[in-house]
Amino acid sequence: MVSTQQLAELRSQLFKEKKELEKHLEQNDHFGLERGFYHESMGELSSYDNHPADEGTDLYEREKDIALNEHYEMALHNIDHALLAMENGTYGKCEVCGREIPIERLEALPNTTYCKEHSPDQFVSHDRPVEEGVLMPPWGKFDMDEKHEDVAFDAEDSWQAVAEWGTSETPSDLAFSQDDYKDIYIEADENVGYVEDYENFVGNDMYGKNITVYPNPQHEQYEEALDEEGIMTSFGDLPAYEHDPYVDED
Repeated sequence: MVSTQQLAELRSQLFKEKKELEKHLEQNDHFGLERGFYHESMGELSSYDNHPADEGTDLYEREKDIALNEHYEMALHNIDHALLAMENGTYGKCEVCGREIPIERLEALPNTTYCKEHSPDQFVSHDRPVEEGVLMPPWGKFDMDEKHEDVAFDAEDSWQAVAEWGTSETPSDLAFSQDDYKDIYIEADENVGYVEDYENFVGNDMYGKNITVYPNPQHEQYEEALDEEGIMTSFGDLPAYEHDPYVDED
C-alpha cells in the first residue's frame, strides 16, 4: 500500500512532469502542428518548386512531429488521470484487477493506474499527415480482388496509360525480361481495349450472328502462336462437336 509520504512525493512528481510537458508544448506550438501547413514552418509557399527528396524529408519531419505530439498529449492525459485517482483515493490499485501496484512500478511510472499484467495494449496510431495520401499506390485505394474488381477505367489503368511512355524502371527491376523498354512497367502485357487476342480479327453483326474472321497481322500472329503450342484455341482444344453451336437457339 502506498504510504502518505510516498503519495505526496508521487503527486509532486506528477505536477512537475505536467508543468514541463505543458511548457514544452506551448513553446513549440505543439511541434508546429498549430500551423495550417508544414511549409509555414520552413518559409515555403508550396511544394511546386521543391525537390521530391526535400519534400520527402519534410514529410518525415511532419510524421515525427505528429507522433511526438501524440505521445506528449497521451502523457498529459495519463498524468491527469493519475491525479484524479489520487483525489478519489483509488491511486495505487489496478483499475482492472484491483490489486496493489508495486511501489517500484509507481516510482518508475507514476502516471500509471494499471499493474504490469493489465497494462493497456499498445496500438498503432492512425493519425497520419494528409500529405501521405498522394504517396500511396493509386490501386491501393480500390478493391482489386477478382470477385469485386471494377471494370471501369480506374487509377490503376491511369497509371498504366502514363507508364507506357516510360518509367524509371530498368530490366533488372522486373522478374521477367522484356523485349522492349516500352514494356518495362507493371502488367505491360495486359491487353488494352480487349480481352482475348482474337477480338482483333473476329466480328459479328448486331445480333451476334454472321461471325466473320478478318485476316490481318494480328490474325497471322495468333495462328502462329497456336501452331507453336499445338492447340486449336488460346484456351485449349475444342471438343469433337466443335461444329455445333455453343448455345442453343430459343
